[in-house]
Amino acid sequence: MYITDSACISPQRTFDDAFFQGEIKVHYGNRYAAVEPGYGELIPAGLLRRMGKAVRMGVGAGLPLIQKYTMDGIILGTANGGLEDCLKFLNQIVDYDEGTLTPTNFVQSTPNAVAGNLALMSKVTGYNTTHVHKGLAFEAALLDAMMLLEEHKFNRVLVGSVDEISDYNHNIDFLNGHFKVEDSSSENILTSASPGSANGEGATMFVVESARNERTLAQIKDVDQMNSPSEDDLEMKLEHFLARNGLTRKNIDSLILGISGDNRTDHLYAGFQKKFFPDSSSYTYKNMVGDYPTASAFATWMAVKILSGHPVPSPCIHTTRNVEKANNVLIYNHYKGIQHSFILLSA
Repeated sequence: MYITDSACISPQRTFDDAFFQGEIKVHYGNRYAAVEPGYGELIPAGLLRRMGKAVRMGVGAGLPLIQKYTMDGIILGTANGGLEDCLKFLNQIVDYDEGTLTPTNFVQSTPNAVAGNLALMSKVTGYNTTHVHKGLAFEAALLDAMMLLEEHKFNRVLVGSVDEISDYNHNIDFLNGHFKVEDSSSENILTSASPGSANGEGATMFVVESARNERTLAQIKDVDQMNSPSEDDLEMKLEHFLARNGLTRKNIDSLILGISGDNRTDHLYAGFQKKFFPDSSSYTYKNMVGDYPTASAFATWMAVKILSGHPVPSPCIHTTRNVEKANNVLIYNHYKGIQHSFILLSA
């Protein structure tokens, strides 16, 4: 499947070209909030006022793409959807003793609220699905889109992801040890050598088509996923993954790794590169946008930019090799050391 356009709202200024022009936002603490564009010209004020953050970001990233292209469907991935609105609604049930409740928080809280709002605002009445699989939600959305396009049922769909930071969930994950306790910043989080990472959020959208054309930016060749693999399982899965795409390890010139600064799991990435791809250039991204369930969507957006010839911002460069131009980019990510995934992109 071929990517012809993309949009990204993240803790960096990625809604325009500022991020790849060297404008890097430094975040402090263990929450990296999204840098959002102005929505005034895109979303009517009455609608915008009622939207939760997840819906706002998802519509803000997806609607401009839908307005540029005729879409056959909308496929999104999310771990929680608008969780903040969901918890507000649950609290209202208690506060008002299950009496008359405001419907807005309920409507905006369901995981499919983003896809639903995009469909209603753009009149795209075709295939509409939201995958809710925690750390593999975006990968599931990609697989769904690939199968639909391979079956030639559709020619062009919008595929993407959205997740927000919820105060409630952040506190629960913080107490579970998932985020940094000590003071840190996005400049030093990868070298902090301590447990935990930083929380992030964002919305990333792609226009994908079944055939290559003059607008094609990159090709998503394959996606695979696994749960709690051993080192041998991971190696076997990788070899099969590359073989079915007619590639060897030497063909992978660029790696994007989900290194997050958590010293309990980052060794998985270090060992993966050292064992399988010692001669490949490698890049990081969670020091820029934090660690959240669908962060691999940001890595995919970054891979598309790299394959399109954009220079990689220096804080994202992990190791460099003599590669004139990236041709095959492999994204390896895991969520909390349990859900692992590969995404393969080619120029």
